[in-house]
Amino acid sequence: MKKMIKMLSIDDFKLITLDEKELFDKHYKKFPPVHSDNNFTTLISWVEYSKYKYASIEDNIIIMSNIKNQIQFRPPSGEKRKELFDQVLMLTKKQDSKYPIGVIDITTKDWLSNLYPNLEFIPKREYFDYVYLASDLAELPGSAYSKIRNRVNKFKRNYAYEVEKITEENMSEIQEFLKRWCLWKDCESDPLLENEKKAILYSMAHYFDLGLSGITIRIEDAIEAIAVYEAMNQDTAVVHYEKGSPDFDGIYKIVNEETAKILQKDFKFINRESDMDLPGLRQAKMSYRPHHMIEIFNINKDSI
Repeated sequence: MKKMIKMLSIDDFKLITLDEKELFDKHYKKFPPVHSDNNFTTLISWVEYSKYKYASIEDNIIIMSNIKNQIQFRPPSGEKRKELFDQVLMLTKKQDSKYPIGVIDITTKDWLSNLYPNLEFIPKREYFDYVYLASDLAELPGSAYSKIRNRVNKFKRNYAYEVEKITEENMSEIQEFLKRWCLWKDCESDPLLENEKKAILYSMAHYFDLGLSGITIRIEDAIEAIAVYEAMNQDTAVVHYEKGSPDFDGIYKIVNEETAKILQKDFKFINRESDMDLPGLRQAKMSYRPHHMIEIFNINKDSI
């Protein structure tokens, strides 16, 4: 006889804390996240802004966010079970969010479309992940990368730099660099940058607890750029942050290349997350010729 899933209630959702890392790590070994927004580091680092909660139901994890009083659920992570998604749908009917279910990858979208043909899926282009061949970012091959190669070579002619791993010894310097970065970017004037600053500072404060890796670019004995990354699944690493000084033209090209040189030893792909609909960022990410995008969709409440 098929085992019944217990009824899902909003009260089953608990705020995500660092204590849940072990639970998520164990779950993601079996069901690796497809999109970077479901990575545990992302969830815990942005928890103040997005108020992420989770419910663990048998072998599934369901994530819920609450941004500006708009509650949104994500499809269960685990074996696809219609009876569990039906319960998520029941919860959404009690919400007034326009898009009460989101971060739906293409495989899940296709599965849901077959089960619920009336659902309307809205693509969220601003949150599509950019995924690159690690070898492309490390080697910048062929004419497609000629402009980037020229910038990289110019930088190397103009500046002597060192690549260092992020360690406990240089962590305080990195914290100082990030404070300078926020002054350059005027983080406090932009809510998105202000919340990104909080997310970065949280992840760096818990860098070793989260099992993160990263590098710094040091010029004239000062840290002028950093990159922070980790494994996302067996063949893909995700780069959470790349930050560089505006005083060194081309430094983002350098930290990108140096990160890829390290990651290509262990990973085929590098996920560099989304562009958040920022025109300059989109142009920069597209210029590196993504191998593919991780598309995600929201469900329009009117179609539920």
